[in-house]
Amino acid sequence: MAEAQQAQSETSATAAEKYSNVSFSIWPPTERTREAVRNRLIETLSSPSILSKRYGTVSREEAVDAAKLIEEEAFEVAGKAATTDDDGIEILQVYSKEISKRMLEKVKARSGDSAAAPGATPANEAPSKAEEEDAGSTAPPQSEKTESVADDE
Repeated sequence: MAEAQQAQSETSATAAEKYSNVSFSIWPPTERTREAVRNRLIETLSSPSILSKRYGTVSREEAVDAAKLIEEEAFEVAGKAATTDDDGIEILQVYSKEISKRMLEKVKARSGDSAAAPGATPANEAPSKAEEEDAGSTAPPQSEKTESVADDE
């Protein structure tokens, strides 16, 4: 039994030596990963969602073109932010934020162009002050803030 444990220890040591030179990097993403991102963007832009309730959906054809452009631009911006001593986490965050920002810009611009889009603010109707403040915020709506303050008292 001691021999089996020793053999297993030697195998583990050999495996550790074998993989000690392996490095792991998440940037740049593989083409397969980038394609998955584009497909998710297409789905998000062209399917009913919280985003589409507010800004309307995009046709599948338009979503395909937009997804390709959004992903390529985000990849380029993130690539320029890359540093040699980085493991890729920060770059991946830049990439993700750029995709989100550009996707939101796309649907906002489109909803301004087509007043007839379901859930979109008509072009002749200016957004309310609360909508402007809330557009880029992750904070809860004012009503939730008021309720939480009331609950604390």
